[in-house]
This record gives sequence, structure tokens and C-alpha cells, in this order.
Amino acid sequence: MTIAPDRPGTSTEDTPVPEGHVKLVIDGEEVIAPKGELLIRTAERLGTVIPRFCDHPLLDPAGACRQCLVEVEMGGRPMPKPQASCTMTVADGMVVKTQLTSAVADKAQQGVMELLLINHPLDCPVCDKGGECPLQNQALAHGRAESRFVDTKRTFPKPLPISSQVLLDRERCVLCQRCTRFSREIAGDPFIELLERGAHQQIGTAETADVLDLASRTTSGQPFQSYFSGNVIQICPVGALTSAAYRFRSRPFDLVSAPSVCEHCSSGCAERTDFRRGKVMRKLAGDDPEVNEEWICDKGRFAFRYATADDRIRRPLIRNADGVLEEASWTDALRAAAAGLAKARDGKGAAVLTGGRLTVEDAYAYSKFARIALGTNDIDFRARPHSAEELGFLASHVVGTTPESGVTFGEIERARTVLCVAFEPEDEAPIVFLRLRKAARKNRTRVVHLGQWTTSSVSKTFGELLACAPGGEAAAIDGIAQHAQDVDQALASEGAVILVGERAAEVPGLFSALHRLVERTGARLAWIPRRAGERGALAAGAAPTLLPGGRPVTDDAARAEIEKAWGVTLSATAGRDTTAILKAASGQDIDGLLVGGVDPDDLPDPELARRALKNVPFVVSLELRHSGVTEHADVVLPIAPAVEKAGSYLNWEGRRREFAVTLEGTGALPDCRVLDTLAVEMDADIFTQTPAAAAADLAKLPARKGSFLAEFASKGPFIARAEPGNGQVLLATWRQLIDNGSLQDGEPHLKGTQREVVAKLSAKTAEGLGKTVKVSTERGSITLPIEVADLPDGVVWLPGNSDGSAVRAALAAGHGSAVTLTGGEK
Repeated sequence: MTIAPDRPGTSTEDTPVPEGHVKLVIDGEEVIAPKGELLIRTAERLGTVIPRFCDHPLLDPAGACRQCLVEVEMGGRPMPKPQASCTMTVADGMVVKTQLTSAVADKAQQGVMELLLINHPLDCPVCDKGGECPLQNQALAHGRAESRFVDTKRTFPKPLPISSQVLLDRERCVLCQRCTRFSREIAGDPFIELLERGAHQQIGTAETADVLDLASRTTSGQPFQSYFSGNVIQICPVGALTSAAYRFRSRPFDLVSAPSVCEHCSSGCAERTDFRRGKVMRKLAGDDPEVNEEWICDKGRFAFRYATADDRIRRPLIRNADGVLEEASWTDALRAAAAGLAKARDGKGAAVLTGGRLTVEDAYAYSKFARIALGTNDIDFRARPHSAEELGFLASHVVGTTPESGVTFGEIERARTVLCVAFEPEDEAPIVFLRLRKAARKNRTRVVHLGQWTTSSVSKTFGELLACAPGGEAAAIDGIAQHAQDVDQALASEGAVILVGERAAEVPGLFSALHRLVERTGARLAWIPRRAGERGALAAGAAPTLLPGGRPVTDDAARAEIEKAWGVTLSATAGRDTTAILKAASGQDIDGLLVGGVDPDDLPDPELARRALKNVPFVVSLELRHSGVTEHADVVLPIAPAVEKAGSYLNWEGRRREFAVTLEGTGALPDCRVLDTLAVEMDADIFTQTPAAAAADLAKLPARKGSFLAEFASKGPFIARAEPGNGQVLLATWRQLIDNGSLQDGEPHLKGTQREVVAKLSAKTAEGLGKTVKVSTERGSITLPIEVADLPDGVVWLPGNSDGSAVRAALAAGHGSAVTLTGGEK
């Protein structure tokens, strides 16, 4: 809190100073500020902008650039020279004069600016930062018209690649250390550092130090590799760090900017999308203190070119008599799709499969289309491993939670203890990882990871590893009270949070064990899926046992609420989940499939999925690009990517993240519009003509009443996985953030920063295998180089969908499966 006078010249003399605050004078005005606040922040609250380069509100003070010098008096005695306001905290009785009232401070700031410009090149006409450069702006506002330095400016070879996507122009750098501090403090990736001293000091990495024959000051000895490297480009106050993908592509004043929301994970990060001539040029982090603060991961920043891929579907397609997809009009395609689905509905029935990319409005349209147009509860948004136990858990613990009633980013930051279960935050929810690291670093939060090995998420959150075999997480949770009593006590204390990932669905009994743990300890629990659309699809009722709002299909009273709102009679029979739908389609027990954005290789059994798509009589695909589904589809209806439609995501907190259309006039239609028109062709009305109409229709539904916790608690028993046989080990796996996901296509610079694809084994398990290992099942095999890690013996870890390691497609196996290990190359 900062208290300033209402009018210039008035006094706060009669205002009592609250406990923990001090009174000082800035530019002649008395002000009350909290103890420990930096002078530069107090001045900002008064509306006085002090120029700066190194200062950033989310980074620790550095005092590196000296641009923010001000005059300071303490006890009536002026300090002998101007002080950096970004490192000095307020004190009682302090008198501060900024450049507005002090000629000394103004001269000092001008002198620092003159020094910064000695070697800075005149690159403004070609520099990517030109037009949005703090150095440009402050040189004009706080610099001198002429320089006394006329010597030749220092130059370096340029650009210097920090990574495949971050390029460095060293002569532009003002050594503010924002990049090094971000990497060290926020991301926990101390790979970029200051090298050398004095006039030779420059930014670099261990790799660039070797190239330049410099003595590296880094402690890591590793090249710059980070999931968050794009943030250093954005916070660089000059054009020293640039994006390889954006470099020389446009000027800031050529761009149109629009606020947007990231479509890649369940955090729902605020972004700014910059576009020109109908094409997205770049994405930047938005400022949202409650969610992503001012950071986004590299996937959210760079992975947007999928929407302009060569295989994007622009017009509807119908499979002709020769079995070839050919372009058709919307009218013909919708009529063909409607006729085929109506025939399937009236025959053995039709089912709906949706993926995790959907907005809330699109998911609601699929849910309503399934119930009204197709007359079925056979719909499931979980295009991944799933279970009935998971759905019961989500209905009782997740549906209906909001930031007011559930766990939030802020609660994670304030938590005393956080337990991560079946959840690798850096890969699956990067912004959650940043909050965990911030909590551990700033607030000494105890972060405990129940997993298989000391991943980067464990080490960078200063965490503890509770090691268990894959598939053994349920037993480990039940054994916490006996084998990890300190953790159990911490979870039972105030401010404890449990974070569980979607991988928990692969472990029978784990959700039930978590339910028992929460009931016993009182810890708060949050479910954090990997995809952006899963929370919204759950709330919208795109699930076989749940109607919108988490109402059970089999609950007469809950179903009656929806029937009244929709004006229809709904089936009281619970639907089939994704796997059951695919088995029915494979055996020709249903006649039609409506598929929206599902990749067969993400499913538990990709071979079953392809067999189902081949055997089912009629398939309609709503898709952006050609895929494994469109290969078998009878009708393909193109839909809009996130930047070409409006809508909202429901992030893992239950926070609604709305966004408007960024690229207008493309002609692309959102799923909800396509489904609404398709329903009309089938003589049904679902009232989702636009995202706004769909959102309004969903909002009309009465609020959810009560909880279904007792129903979930009675579920079971659960079938445990088979123990590995001779020569077999257990498989641990999850998808890395940067991998071969289709939404990352078209961005080779991002691809260049993916982590090394290796198989991780304990030293004992790796004995005698050689340099590589072959992991196989009856379906296929994967061969990768070996890297020894602290996994339990008899366990192998593989990345889920990286180069040479497509676990589902190659092995039809998942987390906790038994696989065979044999040695590869010696």
C-alpha cells in the first residue's frame, strides 16, 4: 500500500502511519509506503516513471544498468552520490528527488545513457526492437542530443546463436542482466551468463565461450536449453536477443495486436498475438498476475504456424465412389454428413469422439449434438488413456470448482506443502511449474514429487522425490502415513495442496487412494490435465456419464433439469467411453462416428482406433488438417483454429479464459457453428450458431446442485496391472513439452530446442545392455540411447511422442505397462 496526498502540495501529516509502513518524501510530496518496498516502485505508484533497464518487477534487484539514479537524503544528510532506486528500499524520513526535481539526478541519468550509447550500434532502422525499444524511448526522453564519444564503435560477429530460436547481437547488449536473472531465478535454467570482465564483459553460454575462446563463468557447462527461453527475448530492453523465427520479418508499427489465450495447455495463459495482412507474426506473453504473470512457455510463444500448414483443410471434402476425398460445397457436405449420421442413428447408433483442443462453447455443441441430434450418451472428450474411476473422481472433485472454491495459482504460491502425483509440471503445465519454483524459492514451499526419477521439475523446485515403480502410485499414496510420516503430517497441516495429472488415469485405484488421502488430511486437491480443452469439455458434458454441469446421466432429477432447459427427453442410460466406443465401432456394433480433432496415436490403442475407423460404416470428421481420422472419413468438415474464432477455455483452476477473433474474415467456422448447421440438416436445433450463442445457452442451465462424492467412494474394486515377467520391466512415460505434437508443426526453430530423446534406466538395469536399448512389446519396438538416472531397478522411462519414441503408436503401451528390454548397439 502506498498512500499519497489527494492533491499536489497537500500533506499526509495527519495520516497515521500503519504498522509495517514508513513515511518519506518523493519530489516534495509526503508518501506512506510499506517497509521493504523499492524506491522505484513507490515512485511508480505516485505516477513518477524513473527510467530503467535492468529493473523488472518479477526479478530480484540487480542495480546493473544504473539508469535509475536518484538523489537521496537520510536524516537531513544527502548521500554523497546518486543512488540506484531499483535496489534501495524506502525508509522512514527519507527524502528522494528524481529527475523531475533534481538537476543532479537528471545529469546522472543522462551521463549513464551517454555511456550506454558509446558502443551501441545505430541499428534502429533494421533492429527487431525498433519502434518498441525502451533504449530508443529513454534516449530521447533522458539522453543528450550530442555525444562526446567519437571513437569507432566496438563490433562483434553477429548474430550469435544462443539456441536454435534465440539469437544474440552482442554489440546491442547493455548488460542489464535481465536474461541471466530470468534464466537463473524464474526458469531455473542457468545456461546463459555473463562472460569475462570489464570492457570485454558480454552475454553468452558455455558453448559460445568455447567458440570465442573465453573463460566461461557459468557453473552449468551446458548450452542454453530451456522451455522458457522466449521470455528473455521479450524482456530484453534492447534488440540484443531476437527470435530466429521473427527476426527481420516485420516492424512493430506494421503489426496489429490483439489479446488472446494460449491453446496449448490447461493453464490458459494470457497472450498478445501480433499479426499483419491476415498472418500471425508472433505471440508475446500477456500480463496477468493471477495466472501466468508475465511469462509463457516456448510452446505457447512459438507454436502457432500449424494454422498455416500446407495440409490445412480449407473446403469440405466428400469421399467419392472411387474412395477419394474431393472438394465439395458446404451445402453438399452438410447434407451428406447429415444423411449418413441420421441413418447411423436410426440403425445401430452413432457416437461422438472429441479431442482436448475444444473451447467450452465447441465442447458444449458436441455434447448437445450427441444428445439431441444423435440421441446418444456415447460421447467422450478423453482422447488419451482414461478410466471409469477417473470420470467418477472428476465428477465429484473437479466439476464445478472455481478459483473461489478450488486451488489456484496463487494458492500454489502460498502453499506450505505441495504434493505432485502422476504429474510432471515442467512438461505438462509449464506455468504451474514456474509457480511451484517461485513458491519454493521465495516462500520455502516444500514440494514433494511422487514419481520415478529426479526430473528437472524435481530439482528446479528444490523438491523431494518419493520414488515408486510406475503403476505403484496408488499403493504409495496409501503408504504415505506409514512410510513418509513427515509428508503425511505436512499434508494434514494448513496450506497443503495436492496436484494430480491426467496420467493418474493409467494407474488403477490411484484416484480412490487420493480421495482417501484428501478425506484424511484435509489437503486441497487440483486436477491438471495436459490439454487446454479438457476442463471445459468436462463442464460442458462431453462425457459418457455426465451432462453439462457434472450432472450424472443416470440421476433422474439432474437429467430432468437438462431436459427442461433443452426441451427434449434424454436417454437415462450411461454412454460408452472412448475405448468402448472404438471397440463397438471395430466390431461394427455402431454405424457412425462423429470425430472432432482426435489423433489415433494419442489413444491407448492406436491400432484399435484405426481398425474402428476402417470398419465403422460412416465417419464424419471435423478437422483443421489431414490426419489419421480424415484418411477414413466419409465427410470432412473444416473448422477454424484458435486465432480465427472466438470462445473461451476453462483452465485447470476453473477460471474462464475468454478470447475474441484475432484474424477476421478468413471464412473459417468454429465447431459450434458447423454442428449447429449440421443439426438443422438433421431436423434438430441446438442453438450454437456462434460461440456467444453457445455460451449463452450453456449459461441458461441451472446451477449444479449437491455433490456426487458418495457415489465415487463406492466404486471399485480395481484391476491391477500384471507384474512383469522374465526379461520384462515396467514402463514409465509421459509426453515432453516440445515433441512431435501436431500443433508444433511448421516451427523448426522450436523443434531444435527439444530435449534429447533417450531411454532412462537405473545403473543396475542398464548393466550389459550397451549404449542403446530396445524396448519392445508384441506390437513393436523402440530403440534409443541409454541414459542412467535414479529410477528404481526394473523400470525404463521413455518420452511419449518424440523422435523415434512414439510409445502409443509403436508399443500400444503406457505408464505402468510391462515391456521387454534387450541390448542394442554395444
